[in-house]
Amino acid sequence: MTAVFAHRGCTEHGSVENTLDAFAEARRLGADGVELDVRLTADGALAVHHDAEIPGVGLIPELEVSELPPHVPLLADVFPVCEGMTVNVEIKNAPGDPGWDAAEAVAGLTAAAIEEAGWSERVIVSSFQAATLRAVQAADPRLALGLLWGFAEHPAAALDEAAASGFRAIHPFVLSVEADLVRRAHAVGLAVNVWTVNGQEDLRAMVALGADAVITDRLGDAVAAARQPP
Repeated sequence: MTAVFAHRGCTEHGSVENTLDAFAEARRLGADGVELDVRLTADGALAVHHDAEIPGVGLIPELEVSELPPHVPLLADVFPVCEGMTVNVEIKNAPGDPGWDAAEAVAGLTAAAIEEAGWSERVIVSSFQAATLRAVQAADPRLALGLLWGFAEHPAAALDEAAASGFRAIHPFVLSVEADLVRRAHAVGLAVNVWTVNGQEDLRAMVALGADAVITDRLGDAVAAARQPP
C-alpha cells in the first residue's frame, strides 16, 4: 500500500505549514507520515521552516532560538506530536543558501536530535544534496536516507547515485515517475517516495505504479486514493 505523507503537515484546514498544529492535524486525518524542513539557527538549533527567511523576522542562520516566532518549532518539539507516524526530515543546506555550512554540521545535529528523541527507526532523512545525506550517514548509519531529485534531474544517474551511496529511498518529482523507474528502484532495494503529488489523476497514477509514498498537500484526497480497493 502506498503511504501518504502530509507535505509540511496538513494545511488544508487553515493550519500554517511546518507547525505543530499542521502536524497534529495530519495525524488526526490519518496520514501515515509528515514531511518537514529543518534549518540551522545561529546558536546551533534545528528550526522547522522551509525558507531561509522568516518574513518580518530575519534569516534563520542569523537568528537564535529565543528570536524565533512562536509558530516555528524546533525539531525536537515535533516528534511527540507525530507519534504513530513516520517523520520525513528534509535538511535544507544548499550551496547558495544564506548561512550555507559546507562542513555539514546540520547533518550531525539532526542525527543527534533524532537519536535523543528515540526516533532512529521512525524517520527518513532527505535532502537534495547527496553530500548532506552522506554526512548524516557518517553520523548515524542506522538512519533511512532519501535522495531528493530536482525538476531537471536525470533519473538514471540519480538512481545510480542513490543505490551506490547506500541510501534507502529516492524522492523524485511527480513528473519524473514512470513504471520503469519504480521497477528499477525496487530492483535495487530503493523505496520511491514521490513529491509533491496533488492532482487526483497523479495520486491515482502513483498508487497504481506502486510508489511507496506520496508527499502531498491534498491529504484527504491522497488518503482516499491510497486506501481505495484495487
